[in-house]
Amino acid sequence: MSTPYRVQNYIGGIWQDSASGKTTEDLNPASGEVLALVPDSAAADVDQAVAAAALAYQSWRLTPPPKRGEIVARAGQILARRKEELARMMTREMGKVLEEAKGDVQEGIDMAAYMSGEGRRSFGYTTTSELPDKFAMAIRDPIGVGALITPWNFPMAIPTWKTFPALVAGNTLVFKPATDTPLLAMELVRALEEAGLPKGVLNLVCGSGGTVGERLISHPQIQFISFTGSGEVGRHVASVGGEGLKRISLELGGKNAVIVMDDANLDLAVDGIIWSAYGTAGQRCTACSRVIVDRPIHHQLVERLVGRVRALNLGDGLDPAVQVGPVISRTARDRIHGYVEVGVQEGARLIAGGDVAEDGALARGHFYQPTLFDQVTPDMRIAKEEIFGPVLSVIEADGLEDALTKANSVAYGLSASIFSQDVNRVFRAVRDLATGIVYVNAGTTGAEIHLPFGGQKGTGNGHREAGTAAIDFFTEWKAVYVDYSGRLQRAQIDT
Repeated sequence: MSTPYRVQNYIGGIWQDSASGKTTEDLNPASGEVLALVPDSAAADVDQAVAAAALAYQSWRLTPPPKRGEIVARAGQILARRKEELARMMTREMGKVLEEAKGDVQEGIDMAAYMSGEGRRSFGYTTTSELPDKFAMAIRDPIGVGALITPWNFPMAIPTWKTFPALVAGNTLVFKPATDTPLLAMELVRALEEAGLPKGVLNLVCGSGGTVGERLISHPQIQFISFTGSGEVGRHVASVGGEGLKRISLELGGKNAVIVMDDANLDLAVDGIIWSAYGTAGQRCTACSRVIVDRPIHHQLVERLVGRVRALNLGDGLDPAVQVGPVISRTARDRIHGYVEVGVQEGARLIAGGDVAEDGALARGHFYQPTLFDQVTPDMRIAKEEIFGPVLSVIEADGLEDALTKANSVAYGLSASIFSQDVNRVFRAVRDLATGIVYVNAGTTGAEIHLPFGGQKGTGNGHREAGTAAIDFFTEWKAVYVDYSGRLQRAQIDT
């Protein structure tokens, strides 16, 4: 076993331990190895970070946006140079297979390339005035000091979705990463530091949600919060932050469905379902957890899925032969198994997996067998609640209308897909699926950074990440009127 890394907070441009000196351990979910010792920060550390961000804001907001974008671009180049190293670190820290970890880092690289350009594209607009000799325009302002609270399942991609547009827009930040993935957070901050980000503009504070997170969302100088995580915690963030009239973006859960119609290319559908349901061990907010299949092809589809699911290879994600890595923790594994037991009790037919995987080397980590249920009905808990693990439910439907009704029957609305060769069916699905993302003849995962990311209903509160929509969240609009008539003109007053 290698010597553990030493993670530190980054406050006002200085790497430092928590004020108390207390630490926690960062563990490899595949082996139990201690990867790093991490600051167990307290409210005092948060207060110091917020003060540093508030001080830095005074000069950062005046830095020309193209210059801010250049720093983000350089950070992306640093991530690209270190892509292989960072991906391997990610696989060790949170478990996803190396191929997926490389994709996670690549999203950060892509986001840097895209958002750096927003420094020259953060467009306002001009318009006509109702009065003569008067000019009217709308411009963007940064908001101020913000808190970024990110999850462990995409430890490079999601922090860059938040950090890069917020910085280009001119804000300063306090970043609280997930307690399970502080290493990748530290490396992202290091990349921005190396790229020339001024001291205090981005501050990193590691610690628990109950302490660090609570202080951040209630801090009077925090003006906006961008949070990705569970619905339960998201509601709490909205409640506490709302008391302070903070701007809040919530990206929460999903219960995503793949619809497979009777004219679908079944080979393609099976490929898309397996990738969407079992990639990252099902620990994606966009993971497919429901397959809604047209009744005439139900048996064919299930027969193909069973063989593929049973053949999936579990293990350490650094092994090229492994297709499914561990889940993030023992707690997560036990929660997943609890849902499987509920499914069996509710009458669903368990046809693959369904248990903890503890054979040989797997016993050292947190592995769960890729699991497949058939004969699931929409009223079952496994068909309604987010499991966040490698568990897939098959639900039968009688035609497109029934499939769409069942797809929309859950509390979430993040991602959905349809496999069909009929353009009429496809466009009706695109129109009628109550989700923020729709895929056609592909699985429920694979969002690209230049389009808005987010969902409807219980998936969030309406804001979007990525694309130009990210700039909308991280900026305020300012209307400007320039009167060059030389006399007082009163809008909306009869003359």
